[in-house]
Amino acid sequence: MKNTRINLLARPIGNPTPECWEIEETDVPEIQENQVLVQVQYLSIDPAMRGWMNEGKSYIRPVKIGEVMRALGAGVVVDSKHPGFKAGDFVTGGTGVQEYVALEGKDLVKVDPEFIPLPSYLGTLGMSGLTAYFGLLDTGQPKPGETVVVSGAAGAVGSVVGQIAKIKGCTVVGIAGGEEKCKYVVEELGFDACVDYKAGNLRNQLKEVCVNGVDVYFDNVGGEILDTVLTLINLKARIVICGAISQYNAIQKPVGPSNYMSLLVNRARMEGIVVFDNAANYGKAIKEMAGWVAQGKLNSNVDIAEGGIRAFQDTLMKLFKGENTGKLVLKVA
Repeated sequence: MKNTRINLLARPIGNPTPECWEIEETDVPEIQENQVLVQVQYLSIDPAMRGWMNEGKSYIRPVKIGEVMRALGAGVVVDSKHPGFKAGDFVTGGTGVQEYVALEGKDLVKVDPEFIPLPSYLGTLGMSGLTAYFGLLDTGQPKPGETVVVSGAAGAVGSVVGQIAKIKGCTVVGIAGGEEKCKYVVEELGFDACVDYKAGNLRNQLKEVCVNGVDVYFDNVGGEILDTVLTLINLKARIVICGAISQYNAIQKPVGPSNYMSLLVNRARMEGIVVFDNAANYGKAIKEMAGWVAQGKLNSNVDIAEGGIRAFQDTLMKLFKGENTGKLVLKVA
């Protein structure tokens, strides 16, 4: 048995390229006391991966050159020397981009794929879903009747944000790229409206559907879209900064929002969200979201890419080309 893994070979300038990676075959690792051997079946493909490839200070240390690329994964236990796990158990954890991994039992979470499909534990009931939950409810603090705008609305985080906002009684407007994605956001996810930023004149489109202004803006893209929404916010609005995928591959330093004075005029608040800060409350959030899934209130669709571990580079680039709808996952085995 061999383990194929993807190591970071070089830090990208702009878009990641195939030259950034080393594909290595090694022996399947042997486990020590309290460790578990996992065969990875699905990998979570996230915009945050691009940031992890950069050198410099961030909320988490960068991936080192020569190190297995960081990734969350879901898989099945092959062997265990930990009393809490046995062969055949399904788990999630920080597996990295590889086919087999030996991890401490304390770093794994046991999941039940009979309840929802295994890939969904990397999406709605995984880090992206938890980011949406805490970012919207704790940071955005929406109230029934308020207008919530979500960029990247067809993506892994944005799609969950909008659905939770609807559950909480808000009017929800999405921003997405292309007519097909906007249709998906409204017809399948239940948003009240979705505007296509690729269609031009985003501000006029938003004004037309946000007739009462914007109370909460959940930002996944940054750049010009953030700047535009800032011109439409209400008094005491809350802006949640989750990501800036429009800028992740920029070669030059991005320019900050020019309309930031709207925060002063409207006595509004802009705050970042990193899901790891809420680790103590993951269990509570997953329990509540699992209930919404069971009740049919929360869609847990996953966009599954085929091709195995060697398709990692092409699958990662789907994010930055806007080719995915919902949570993007790579099928490994």
